[in-house]
Amino acid sequence: MNNSTVNFTTSETSNSTTSYTILIDSLNIFMYCIGFIFGFPTHSYVLWLIVTGSSGVAASFFNINLAFCEIGICLNCLVYAISYCFFSFSNVKQFFVGLTITGRPLFQCLICVERYLAVVHPVTFLKYKPLRYRVICCAPAWIIILGSCLICMYTLNEKGRYLYTWFFSTQFLIFLSIQLFCLVAVLRALKQSGPGERKKEENHMKRRAFHLILITTASMAIIYGPFTIIGFVTIVVNELIDPLWFAGFTCYVLAGFVHPFLYLLSTGKISCLSLPKYVC
Repeated sequence: MNNSTVNFTTSETSNSTTSYTILIDSLNIFMYCIGFIFGFPTHSYVLWLIVTGSSGVAASFFNINLAFCEIGICLNCLVYAISYCFFSFSNVKQFFVGLTITGRPLFQCLICVERYLAVVHPVTFLKYKPLRYRVICCAPAWIIILGSCLICMYTLNEKGRYLYTWFFSTQFLIFLSIQLFCLVAVLRALKQSGPGERKKEENHMKRRAFHLILITTASMAIIYGPFTIIGFVTIVVNELIDPLWFAGFTCYVLAGFVHPFLYLLSTGKISCLSLPKYVC
């Protein structure tokens, strides 16, 4: 093979790689923009509805923290989109990845555990129902999220990629396991008959809690299931497969709208469909 053939082949391969990289980057920017443009106003509106609602701040305190976390994730999507043009934002975007991999699933788990206690251990739930106990739970939760943000900032690079992949994949498995435990426990409690005249009322409460946990668990499975599988595949093959990561990221962005959409349906803010009020 002469030199001219080698140069032509190298040039063609380089152009193909460049085009492939530009395509993946463009698709990522598009999904980041979708996450910010639709997510930021939606989660802000949900937060406003919760704060100004009649149920009170104490009853929805975990939802308020989750909404704040979701708004931070949406802002991070904007930072990620901008960082493709301005590389100075790299440390900022890496720091707030902790909200993505720890903040959202952690507060979703707290919501499910709260519903689990309300159904399976009502006496314990009533004992720890006041707002101060929810604040006590959220304080270490935010400390954990801050620690996750710091870990992401120092491991989300070429050298720490292996550690970061193990970190978020293990987290997703733990959070999803907690969700499944709450789901199964509430389902078992739902099958048990309530005493006397309160049977219908208790079954309604159990069904409401079960539906909430089921929806949250299903959305978490869609959001984090692909990322978990892709993470372990990346660890095994020791190679980043960009199309797989983009597919997981697409599931993450789109499934992230499930919870606020159902909340808006349950509060009657979206009147085109009807849905029982078991999400709020």
